[in-house]
Amino acid sequence: QVQLVESGGGLVQAGGSLRLSCAASGSGFSINAMGWYRQAPGKQRELVARITRGGITNYTDSVKGRFTISRDNAKNTVLLQMNSLKPEDTAVYYCHVAIGAYFRDYWGQGTQVTVSS
Repeated sequence: QVQLVESGGGLVQAGGSLRLSCAASGSGFSINAMGWYRQAPGKQRELVARITRGGITNYTDSVKGRFTISRDNAKNTVLLQMNSLKPEDTAVYYCHVAIGAYFRDYWGQGTQVTVSS
């Protein structure tokens, strides 16, 4: 009953910026952690950034200092501000949320981010 809608992906030159947005829709749910994962061609899916309901964040080392994750609990939305993008950031980015007391997993459909050199 929870659906995630992602937006903000696209094409950008190296050094540019993008902002990804993910909004959770539905009724009667409580979101715990929210985060972004990515999967590049030929690579396994990896965690990019995560944020708890209380605002505690963590990032994979390769994006520290360049990406910022934030959330609006009232709007059930998580944002990923991506600055100083590099070609190696090219991937499909997936929104992830953990719902309720049992931390059930929900995934967005993925949004393509392509960074050209």
